Amino acid sequence: MTKATDIRVKSPDELSTLLLDLRREQFNLRFQRATGQNESVSRVKVVRREIARVKTVIAERQRASAKA
Repeated sequence: MTKATDIRVKSPDELSTLLLDLRREQFNLRFQRATGQNESVSRVKVVRREIARVKTVIAERQRASAKA
């Protein structure tokens, strides 16, 4: 699990790469659940929350740059 402090120190390029990787993992987990192969049900919740953390940090940075 990634903490918010770990996410905040990453560059914008790293954040977009991380977001892309998390969305791919989310897609794969949804696909596994649909086919009945999903063994780690709790991972879906963790990935969804990590995506929200990354998107929150991205939005905060955009708001901060808009104010400046």
